Amino acid sequence: MEQERINYFKKLLEQERQEVLTAAIETINELNATEENLPDITDMASAETDRSFQLRIRDRERKLLNKIDKALLRIKEGTYGICEDCGDDIEEKRLQARPVTTLCIKCKAKQETEEKAKGL
Repeated sequence: MEQERINYFKKLLEQERQEVLTAAIETINELNATEENLPDITDMASAETDRSFQLRIRDRERKLLNKIDKALLRIKEGTYGICEDCGDDIEEKRLQARPVTTLCIKCKAKQETEEKAKGL
């Protein structure tokens, strides 16, 4: 892959990383600032459900942050855009859609078929 495209994906990943971190900080601030004294048990349950939902979203973003960091490391090592399974180049369309991907579309489809067969 050309260096110009590598730089593009690096910038894209760094921007996504910053967005995830900013959202996490906002959630922490919201959770810390929210000291609701709700008199109705239904309102309390609803507020707790909202908090739980926010935390699940942030957990998914934490996992995404880990994948972003690994993708940035692959850029640094010179292996970004190369399929971990077959060693072929990953198409730029796939990288554009999923910049943290480690598999080409063929290997990803194979992996999903195998997971489906195992019932995962």
